[in-house]
Formats: sequence, C-alpha cells, structure tokens
Amino acid sequence: MTAHPDHNKAGAGRTVISVDAMGGDMGPATVVAGIAKSARKNPRIGFILHGRKAELEPLVAKRKYLSDCVVIRDAPDVVSMEDKPSHVIRHGKDTSMWSALESVRNGEATVCVSCGNTGALMMMSTLRLRRLPGIYRPAIAVMWPSRNPQGFNVLLDGGADIRADAKDLMQYALMGTSYARNGFGVVRPRIGLLNVGTEEHKGRSELKEAYDLISANARTADFDFVGFVEGRDLPGDTCDVIITDGFTGNVALKTGEGTATLIAELLREAFKYSPLSRLASLLAYTSLQRLKKRIDPRQVNGGVFLGLNGTVVKSHGAADATGVSAAVRLAFQLAETGFSEKLAARVASASLPTQDADTEEDGGKI
Repeated sequence: MTAHPDHNKAGAGRTVISVDAMGGDMGPATVVAGIAKSARKNPRIGFILHGRKAELEPLVAKRKYLSDCVVIRDAPDVVSMEDKPSHVIRHGKDTSMWSALESVRNGEATVCVSCGNTGALMMMSTLRLRRLPGIYRPAIAVMWPSRNPQGFNVLLDGGADIRADAKDLMQYALMGTSYARNGFGVVRPRIGLLNVGTEEHKGRSELKEAYDLISANARTADFDFVGFVEGRDLPGDTCDVIITDGFTGNVALKTGEGTATLIAELLREAFKYSPLSRLASLLAYTSLQRLKKRIDPRQVNGGVFLGLNGTVVKSHGAADATGVSAAVRLAFQLAETGFSEKLAARVASASLPTQDADTEEDGGKI
C-alpha cells in the first residue's frame, strides 16, 4: 500500500501517532477529546485518525488545536468488544483498527493507539506487524503505581497470552528491561519473577527454569535479577519490572484497579460521615487531590504490546479523555526514544534455547 498524500499535514516536523478512533466504549467523541488534550500540551505530535469520516470530521472541526495536526482516514467498520478475534482477522480489513495498524506497518506513523477489543488488537497486531525475530510470544506491559522513584513498576504479561513457559518469561524480562529503560529512564532495571514465595524451592517447574535463564542473562543484558517476588511487591520498591504469565498478570491488574476504586469510594464515605469529617476533607483537599491523581488508573492508562515490529499502545476500553491523553503521551514518549529498534536489538543479543518457529502460527498465541 502506498503512502497517502494527506500524510504530510500530520507529519510535518512531528512524531505521528496512528489512532483507532472507534474502538472505545465511550465512542469517537471521547477519543477526539483525548487527542485534543494531547495536541494542546504537545505541538510536536501529529495524528492519523481512523474511523468513519462523517462522524470524525465535525468532532475534529470543533477543536482548534487539531486543525493542522490531524489527518482523517476513512474506515467504515468497527471492531466491537464482543467480536471474536478470529472473526475480526477474517473480516476486519475495513475496520478502524486494521487501518490504524496499517499506518504503522506502512511507516506513516510510529505508534498505534487503540481503545478497542484487546484480543482482536493483539491478534491483528501480530498478523500485520509480525513478531520480532526470535520472539516466541508478544506480551502486554502495564504500569503499576509503586514506591520507586519513577513512580511506577512495569508488569508483564498483562494479558496477551495466558500461557508462558520458561523461555517466554525470559524474553519478558528482556522486553521489560527495555521498556523500563526507555519508558521511565531506569538505567539498570531490577527484574523480579512473580511467585507464591521468595524461596528458590517454591513454585512451578517453569518458574524454576525461568529463574535460571533470567539469572544467566542478567549481566549481558544489563539488568539486575532480584529473584522471586510476591504479589505484595507489585507496588513496592524491591524491583522495577515484575514478570509473570498473562493469566496471573491480568488477574493482578484487574484486582489492583478494583482495589484503587474501592479505596476512593471508602475515602469519600469517610469524609461524608459527619460535619467534622467534611471540614477535615476541606482542610486536606490538596493532599487528597494528590492522592487521587496518584492512584487514578487513568493516569497510567496504556498497556504496550511488546515483541512486535512496531509499537502498539492499548488504551483501556472505558478510558475517558484524560485516559486517552495518557495513552497518547506514552505512545509519544516511546516513539521519541526509538523504542522498537532498541527492543529488537536487546532481544537479538540474548542467549536463549532454540525453538522451532514453525510449531505455531503467528496469530495463534493469543
């Protein structure tokens, strides 16, 4: 596919981000509002916006910050949250998600951002962008608020694949190292392997094998391996990157989101309990706002698909404009650092057991 002539408008001296405007629960108006917030804060970002042109044009026209940095690419169909990934692969060529990925594949944009169906996005990304050489399973890296100086830990896999053997976990460690270094500026990331205890004799056999593989590659891959960690270390400062399979990682992620929501609700109830508590909430307003921002899932919105020939940021399906803007900010940061190229170099330098690449299809590991 050849580049579109309208690409110059979005790409004139800017880092171009390809955005699937139709996939979120809250509709294209929220996505457009989110990229408008980003455009207002950072004039160095350009956008290729994919979706139904008739719907997107009036939304973009209402926001002056988007007048010279957005190109709309018409895509009549939408991937719904209920669509099965296998169906989307067969029938999704006219969808906004497919179109957004094609812009990255063709070199028009550096990063793709989508709020759409996670399974379909991962399978379609793997199909269109392909895995990096030597990668067995792509993974989703997510940010977890922590006590570390950078403010967050990296958790992967966040749900790309419920399976992961020792070699997969080793590659997750390499990819997580690259993400922590380029996304958060952690010079020498500390890697932890999630387990039911920190003792070396605990856990499943693949975890013990992964322990040895990660430990053996720590020096050459320039990271520190702290060994097994537990669930309580997710928000802690023991390590910067926590490695696990997608099943465990996704359960932990959703548990964390639910806990953050519960804490916010309990605080609101506590401060409404009596006139004195209401007065206390006014006196503590500034501190409470800082706490709200610190645990607000919208501020860390954006799971990054690692292990592909291109960068894809998966925004939460229910993200509002603030959440979409956070995902765009992350996408811009990764694009500016040349993240994909650095990740490919890191994976290529690792010492891993040989695996027959023909044993699984590219799109069959979701």
